[in-house]
Amino acid sequence: MSKKRVLSGIQPTHDSFHLGNYLGAIKQWVDLQKEHDAFYCVVDLHALTVETDPKLLEKRTLLSAAQLIAIGVDPKLCTLFIQSHVPAHNQLAWVLECITGFGEAGRMTQFKDKSQKGGADRTNVGLFTYPILQAADILLYQADFVPVGEDQRQHIELTRDLGQRFNTKYKEVFNIPQAQIIKSLAKINDLQDPNSKMSKSAASMAGVIELLDSPEATIKKFKSSVTDAGKEIKFDEKEKPGISNLLTIHSAFSGKAIKEIENEFAGKGYGDFKLQVAEVVVEALNPIRIKTQELMDDKGELIKILKSGAEKANQVAGKTLSDVYAALGLINNG
Repeated sequence: MSKKRVLSGIQPTHDSFHLGNYLGAIKQWVDLQKEHDAFYCVVDLHALTVETDPKLLEKRTLLSAAQLIAIGVDPKLCTLFIQSHVPAHNQLAWVLECITGFGEAGRMTQFKDKSQKGGADRTNVGLFTYPILQAADILLYQADFVPVGEDQRQHIELTRDLGQRFNTKYKEVFNIPQAQIIKSLAKINDLQDPNSKMSKSAASMAGVIELLDSPEATIKKFKSSVTDAGKEIKFDEKEKPGISNLLTIHSAFSGKAIKEIENEFAGKGYGDFKLQVAEVVVEALNPIRIKTQELMDDKGELIKILKSGAEKANQVAGKTLSDVYAALGLINNG
């Protein structure tokens, strides 16, 4: 019995992933590759919807791939590649744009939110059409499942609608994927604002733990994390959001139950607890940081790995695009 295919991607918009990325999605990619035919890509084309320095985009694309490998995404078990290395993404996106209604695209919640924040004059067409490129990313590989967060559910529904619309109007070409809404291994909030989730779009990075932070920087962030005026180390999201967040982080990395950690620190102060959480996280992230740097020090080998992944991705994507073009009546140039 053939393995079910999954596809997921991540944008190279920052130098480092953070704890929310890691526990919310990427750590689960590692498990998914063991039982599925997994395709994972660094979606560099999507990153172009915001103004980006070319050298920074190049660096961040490689850093993203290096971090994925360092976390445990194994190019021997999955297909890891860079989106722009597969031209069929853009080619299929144009076809899908031609069967997407203007109002349909305009109803995408993330587009509405971002365009309202930036204003019409500062909103580019790429932001409007990027859910359609995302649909092409998925449909190209005939994915069965797409592991995404709840905020991406609407985009997966658009993908399904477009795939079914093409299949009905022209020919049965696309496998219609299911959204696999992944539950975060832990809900991680900002250390400086424990009522808000940890995010790379935070006003300050002081409360965001990045995977590539130095041990010293990580410890400093935990030591200065916001807590309440009390003394008891107890899980209570309403009254003690800061301490509850730190307990969640400790549990996610140590594997200990929150109750066990509460008992361990009964009668101890917040300072001792913050330092212990920091040490648990540093111990877990150190191998990732070191492995990432090793990969970045040998960029030639890293690029070789990504090119190998792109070769396999191009084979699968090329077959789908060829079937799409034939269904549309476009002349085969081969």
